[in-house]
Amino acid sequence: MKIIGIAGSPRHNGNTFLLLQKALDGAKTNGAETEFIFIPDLKINPCRECGGCDKTGKCVVDDDMQIMYPKLQDTEGIIIASPIFFGNVTSNLKAMIDRCQCLWVRKYILKQPISNKLNRKGAFISVCGGRKTDFFPAASLTVKALFTTLDISYSAELFFSKIDEKSAIVKHPTALKGAFLLGKKIGTAPIF
Repeated sequence: MKIIGIAGSPRHNGNTFLLLQKALDGAKTNGAETEFIFIPDLKINPCRECGGCDKTGKCVVDDDMQIMYPKLQDTEGIIIASPIFFGNVTSNLKAMIDRCQCLWVRKYILKQPISNKLNRKGAFISVCGGRKTDFFPAASLTVKALFTTLDISYSAELFFSKIDEKSAIVKHPTALKGAFLLGKKIGTAPIF
């Protein structure tokens, strides 16, 4: 079983970065093969809404999303981690999500399969610096929309508010263990 972790934070070793690493550690305990993808390391341009994918379901923009498309389609599970920036996921991650418009076209307009993998699972991990928690549902809708397009079941989420300072999550009494257990759940192969 292959699980990819997508880190949307612009900060190396930040809170969601650390939570995602711990979640992938949890997935490995069930024998899953994992890959950590740090979105800011990739060159991903925003969607141009050019219509270049309308007839083929393939994006015409030549950047690192061409590397990401097979990863998104060939994995059994995805764990996305992002801090909340102005009520939603980071712009780095949102650019990646928006660039999946070609996969939306493939699925809904061209009626082509997204993946040959069945029973794919996904999870969302997020933190915000403030006390408010009403930003998490908005951000999760963005992730759920992506997962729906990718034929991935939104299977788990983990949210923490009042986490702002870099690496503050390591002081939280349950966060790292919660992330590990989330990864373990996503990394469990489906029973048929």
